[in-house]
Amino acid sequence: MRILLITNLFQPEPSHLKGLAYAKELQRRGHDVHVLTGFPNYPGGKLYPGYRMRWTMQETLDGVPVTRVAMYPSHDGSAIRRSLNYISIGISLAIHVLGMKRRFDVSHVCMGPITLMWPAQVLRRVQGTKVVADVQDIWPESVADSGMLKSGLALRILKMICLRAYRTADRIIVLSQGYKQLLSNRGIDPGRVDVVYNWCDESQPAAAATEDISSSILDANTFNVVYAGNLGKLQGPDTILDAAQSLAAKGCSARFVLIGGGVEFERICRRIQDERIANVILMPRMPLEQVNRILDRADLLLIHLIRSGLSSIAIPQKLQAYLSIGRPILLAAEGDVLDLFRQAGAGPACEPENPEAMAAAILRFMKLDVARREELGRRGQQFYRDALNFRKGVEHIERIHSQATEERKTPRTGEEEHRAAGECVGKS
Repeated sequence: MRILLITNLFQPEPSHLKGLAYAKELQRRGHDVHVLTGFPNYPGGKLYPGYRMRWTMQETLDGVPVTRVAMYPSHDGSAIRRSLNYISIGISLAIHVLGMKRRFDVSHVCMGPITLMWPAQVLRRVQGTKVVADVQDIWPESVADSGMLKSGLALRILKMICLRAYRTADRIIVLSQGYKQLLSNRGIDPGRVDVVYNWCDESQPAAAATEDISSSILDANTFNVVYAGNLGKLQGPDTILDAAQSLAAKGCSARFVLIGGGVEFERICRRIQDERIANVILMPRMPLEQVNRILDRADLLLIHLIRSGLSSIAIPQKLQAYLSIGRPILLAAEGDVLDLFRQAGAGPACEPENPEAMAAAILRFMKLDVARREELGRRGQQFYRDALNFRKGVEHIERIHSQATEERKTPRTGEEEHRAAGECVGKS
């Protein structure tokens, strides 16, 4: 099968599951894969060394052909600059595919911004290429929850654009049952929507680290709670700091290590300094193999999501990463991620946005004997290997590609059209 992989993130950028490893695995399975993306600039918004902005650029990464198109690079907190980034890459990709002579059987769109659907919609119209929309961020909810867009009218317009894009797709991949239900409520035929849980990057195990920095970060004489990932508003980092202060006031020796970046990083750094929170260490982003080395030696891994409509149906990617490491986890979240976490049985859970509940859960966990803690970690790791691993996910997506190309798109019923139209003009 000839597959066009459309994405806004690709190697050498980090934090992208449907990247080079995914493309190579599809090649290994006999498919012809071509990647269409922008120029690497995540997370800093600056082009990587060796790249300069131009209209198009062709390169081959480890046997995978990649076409890059011009776009406005930005990943900061500015709504205007982020909008320019999303719109520019969508327009550039759509213009580029208009001139493509090569034909593809399916466009796999990794979303990301809804604007990535524009080139797929163009190819569907001019070549009849089937479209598989891989929805990692539900729009416009993810935009609204981030605070980047607050106008009710703007959100309603964006919702109409998104619904049109979702209806264009022959098949839709989502990362949770909640995502599927939300799209169904919006008038999308649930028969076209498949739940495929994300996997983690399995190419960078802890043992692969060339430099072991964990001993300089983790204190062997205390209990280390580690959080690794984005530090944004949805992750509610203040709750973690409040829990750390509560534990310190109780005389608990637990220490928190927070690793990552995001819109809240600088503010959290200032708060730690201003309030002299001695039992919290804040570290910037670092190579994945080093992060895995630290995770592998942590006593407890931490996930926290504040209450919101989006977080209740999201599955943060760090859950799969944590499970694969084989360390026990404390989850402070609700919704679909809690359901999946309970299936894994990898550790305790507590109420989100409640520092005292988080502190109490950590104290209870610390009282468990070491053998019980290790058992929880192993149980989570086995769950990942059985239900969430890379090969299993790719096999599922491969079947979805086949369904998209073999099945004719089911005509939308009058009821489905009515529900979708009603949602477009409803409340944001």
